[in-house]
Amino acid sequence: MTRDPRLLSVATALPPHRFDQEETLAVARAVFAPRLRDFDRLASVFTNTGIRTRHAACPIGWYLEPHGWAERAEVFERAALDLLEEAAGKALAAAALQPADVDAIVCVTTTGIATPSLEALLLDRMGFRPGTARLPVFGLGCAGGVLGLARAGMMARAMPGCTVLLLVVELCTLAHRPEEATPTNVVASALFADGAAAAVLRLDGDDGHGGDDQGGDDQGGQPLLAASAEHTWPGTRRIMGWRIDEQGFGVVFSQDIPALIRGRMPPVLDDFLDRQGMTRTDLAGVICHPGGAKVLHALTEVLAPASAGMEESWEVLRDCGNMSAASVLFVLERRLRAGAKGPHLMVALGPGFTAALALLTF
Repeated sequence: MTRDPRLLSVATALPPHRFDQEETLAVARAVFAPRLRDFDRLASVFTNTGIRTRHAACPIGWYLEPHGWAERAEVFERAALDLLEEAAGKALAAAALQPADVDAIVCVTTTGIATPSLEALLLDRMGFRPGTARLPVFGLGCAGGVLGLARAGMMARAMPGCTVLLLVVELCTLAHRPEEATPTNVVASALFADGAAAAVLRLDGDDGHGGDDQGGDDQGGQPLLAASAEHTWPGTRRIMGWRIDEQGFGVVFSQDIPALIRGRMPPVLDDFLDRQGMTRTDLAGVICHPGGAKVLHALTEVLAPASAGMEESWEVLRDCGNMSAASVLFVLERRLRAGAKGPHLMVALGPGFTAALALLTF
């Protein structure tokens, strides 16, 4: 029997409000241009991101006015729970499971705080058992989709035969600050969006989902989570994250991220693959977090010659924008639908500054 947990299903959910990039640019111009002399120069980022549409938790008019942390937190809890319920329901249905079948939940977010945590609030709402083990995870940022999957895999390995549900939700748009006319806020307005995803994992050779298998090819598209790792570079703590004040979260990110990927990622990537007895040439494909056009171009260079799957990353960026941790699971969902075969490397980068890696075998 294999000792790697199997990914039984992946599902995603988007909030109801959909904006095209032209509409977003028009709103950003109305908000920022009167107070930001360089707005016209910065506005090119809206056309250069590769984004056409995105979804948000609130109607576009909501983003024209400032909001305090209390109001943002209330919107976050309500919208995040709705999205997680939808994503979790779809993932469980795809795995032919009910909420009562779930033994453990890992819930990942970095764009809002709720106590009781989101998965606790879902227990009664969805009918999970009172004894369900819960692991809320905060602060992983864009790396949270891959690292959340890794944590869920660790729980599945520690609980053979048990079903682990991964939940990821990010409402990045709630950090929008119309009162702050800065280049960082303009770029954030051009990139970030909202979304949620869920995945079901289990380590069990006789679970009704595939039997005693040593690979992923005959499991109807259910890959194995073969390995995972993370690497946090020293001296990079301020490259990405939040600053926190009376308005809540304010985005912090550096323009140096693509250069860091090109300069520091290759040895980390090669070391991880070497520990799996592999090189980049052994990869059948990649599943990359679509952080933006510049990030995807940098990852394309670093991951070469592996390139199958990059088209799904570009599609998710185009259709949904950067949904932080949730985005990479949207890419995984599309890669599964495309009939991916063989070993695939999942890659995301987040605050720390941290590279998140996972090896899936289809």
